[in-house]
Amino acid sequence: MATDYYELLGVDRRATEDELKRAYRQLANTLHPDKNGGDPESEARFKEVTLAYETLRDPERRRRYDMFGPNEQGGAGPSMGDVFGSGLGDLFESFFGGQRFTGRPSGPRRGEEIEVVVDLAFEEAVFGVSKPVEFRGLVPCPDCGGSGATPGTSVSSCPDCGGQGQLRRVRQSILGQVVTSSPCPRCRGEGEIVASPCPACRGEGRRSENRSVVVEVPAGVDDGSTLRITSAGAPAPRGGVPGDLYVHLRVAPHESFQRAGNDLVTVLHLPLTQAALGADVVIETLDGAETVTIPPGTQTGKVFRLRARGVPHVRGRGRGDLHAQVVVDTPVELTKEEEHLLRELAAKRGEQVAREESGFFSRIRSGHG
Repeated sequence: MATDYYELLGVDRRATEDELKRAYRQLANTLHPDKNGGDPESEARFKEVTLAYETLRDPERRRRYDMFGPNEQGGAGPSMGDVFGSGLGDLFESFFGGQRFTGRPSGPRRGEEIEVVVDLAFEEAVFGVSKPVEFRGLVPCPDCGGSGATPGTSVSSCPDCGGQGQLRRVRQSILGQVVTSSPCPRCRGEGEIVASPCPACRGEGRRSENRSVVVEVPAGVDDGSTLRITSAGAPAPRGGVPGDLYVHLRVAPHESFQRAGNDLVTVLHLPLTQAALGADVVIETLDGAETVTIPPGTQTGKVFRLRARGVPHVRGRGRGDLHAQVVVDTPVELTKEEEHLLRELAAKRGEQVAREESGFFSRIRSGHG
């Protein structure tokens, strides 16, 4: 038996970890006993190359091997028994895709999730609302109580898999016991069989009906928000945990307010006289009308903030603000007297304005003559 591990693997003494892995994989594929009908010589050779790879793949073991050789590793190197214990099973599985038995999935079965879209008025989204939601969905079969079995009968454990939902096969190999598993074809992995299916639901334990759920929409939700209603989705087949209901919210726009996070923005139109001289004006909010004092000389673009008149914080206390942005409206369709007064004002302020129109064409435009 050759004692040089590099020679066994057919690699240079400066081989990298990837080169060691490729060499071992190729040799193990060729020498594995399952591919050679249990040939003793192949089995012995397979053990040699595995021991070599296990030693050289570990940096510390490789350092000791390079210093002392295979027989003088300071007592810390792996023995043949160590290599062919449980560690080799993991090693060979990582290379060649060995399958382990995992058994029936743990935990109760879950029903499917249901998604619906709900339309909200702007005020409903701001202040919250109890909203009935109607949709077509699965419900537990009332005839069999969700068991899937004809009334008077019951569900039984699958005799083929003993209720595990999996069939296991055990065989012996050089690696020890190898256990593989596959879904039970009789119960389709459920572990249970229904000998006498319920005629109303055909053994499913649920059927489709029109459903109605009242959704509590919290104050402050926004367009595109999604609410999760636990266990309001589809029931699981033949018992188990229902799925969840996901409610996607679609909020209608408001004719006067726009939302900016938790704040609201509106436009406050002011006539020229109120903007110039000041006034107390009424502003409509979602909570009702409020009076705001406009100081003299207010310009377009000025913003008045009404605290706590915005949108409630959906995950906390308090509310946003309402921002009223001023737009000064220029008067149009002036009467003769109004035009005369404005011209007098312009003259007193030394402001140049267009000449007053007169004559035949002016009277035609004004509807006189």
